[in-house]
This record gives sequence, structure tokens and C-alpha cells, in this order.
Amino acid sequence: MANLIMRFPGGKPKALTLSYDDGVEQDEKLIEIAEKYGIKGTFNINSGCFPDDDVVYAPGTIHRRMPLSRLKAAYAKSSWEIAAHAYTHAALVGLPGNVATDEVLHDRMKLEELFGKVIRGFAYPYGAFDDKSVEILKNCGICYARTVISTRDFRIPQDWLRLPATCHHNDPELMNLAERFINIKNSWSPMLFYLWGHSYEFEQFDNWGVIEKFAEKVSGKEDIWYAANIEIYDYCHAFRELIFNTAMTECINPTSTDVWFTYGEKDVHVPAGGAVKF
Repeated sequence: MANLIMRFPGGKPKALTLSYDDGVEQDEKLIEIAEKYGIKGTFNINSGCFPDDDVVYAPGTIHRRMPLSRLKAAYAKSSWEIAAHAYTHAALVGLPGNVATDEVLHDRMKLEELFGKVIRGFAYPYGAFDDKSVEILKNCGICYARTVISTRDFRIPQDWLRLPATCHHNDPELMNLAERFINIKNSWSPMLFYLWGHSYEFEQFDNWGVIEKFAEKVSGKEDIWYAANIEIYDYCHAFRELIFNTAMTECINPTSTDVWFTYGEKDVHVPAGGAVKF
């Protein structure tokens, strides 16, 4: 029996995504860099934490949340996903169940109202999560949730509600990981580079060059799909929904997403809602 290997859109073996939290002013510069190099990801926002439009921060303040009007204008310039991050940025662990549920559901509902999109992603405030909080997310209709765990590898997540990252952007191995990611060819498994952080940290540590260098390094590669978190989740889900005959000569795709895979020496594309013989 041959090996069945998922490929990303267009038959690409790799995907890359970013995840940045809190809706801070420095996201504007991050968007400029991302758009310049054609990379994308997800912004995780606390919809109960927007400051007033006339907010004035004390000199030296690094963590500067954007007022809603400024945030919406900034994010309109990008193709990034909007995801939840708890209404008041409260850690879910330790909260009574009804309060933790409100933190998630209220944030999701408010973001959907503000941005006119279905919100399905989440990032755990402070990286804090447990089995109870995972169950709450499920009940609130969240399909993936990013932790602050770094794997330093490129494996596809197995538990999307306990989603680890490849690394934080301040990881000293960042550029070594990027080099390894782009240089691997003919991988047996699909590969995902997942980078996370807070854009205010680039100002805090005066190291905007870190993300600029990384983006330049990984950009423009024909074998990499640059996508938001939810796009990668949905694609992996669509692949899992494929239906095969027992002889592995025919595939039915019941989803609304085109899917690619390799089976042995065959590269196969199954259109959304279609079926192919291979």
C-alpha cells in the first residue's frame, strides 16, 4: 500500500502562518512588513479592552492598545484573520465556569458584530489553559486555540484546541528554524511553520529587524502556502473529510474546499464537491 500525504493548496508541501495578540499600535508596522513580503496570519483581540479614541498613553508606555476605530482601519489594510483572546484578557484557568464562558462567548459575539465575520479562533490569555477551558471553548464554537508552547518543529497539530507554535519570534533558534524549513525538500509529511508573539515586543526590545529578516527569509517560496490560522485549520479539516474507496483508486471530496494530496507517485487534486479516480 502506498503512502497518503496531505498537500496544501496547489500541491504545496509547506504552510506558514503567524499569530499576534492584543490589538496594539505596533500591529500597524507589523502589517506593513507582512504585506511587503506576502506573509499573513491572525490577530487575537480582546474586544472588551479597546481604549477611548482620545486615549493618551504616558511617555514610555510600550503596550498601547489601539482604539477600535484605529484598529479597524489598520486591519482593513491586511488579509489577516481576526480571532478572540477573551473579552477582558482574563486567564480562563481558575475562573468559575460561567465567567470563563462569558469571557469567550462575549468576545466572540462582539468581534463578530464589529467585523462582520464568523469568529472561530482563539488564543489563550497568558497561555493558561486546562481541560475545563478546552471544554468551554468547544461549547462556545471555537475550533482552534493557540497556546504559548513551542515545539521547534513543523508538525501539523493533532489537537487544535491545544495548538502549539513552532516558536516565539524571540526564540534564539528562529532563523535556524526558518533556514531548515525552507531548505527541506520532498518531505514525507506536510510541514507547518507557526510563529507567534506580540508586536509591541519589537518596540520593547528594539528588534524590528527580527521580523523583517524572518519575513524576507521565508517569503516568495513556491512550495509554501502563506495563510491565516483558520485557513490552515479548515484545509486540514477538509483533508480529513475525504472519502476513499477500499481499493484506493477513487476519492470523493464532500467539502467546499479543493484538496490536494499525493498517493504513492501520484499527485492528486480533488475539487470541492467533486470526485476523482487516480
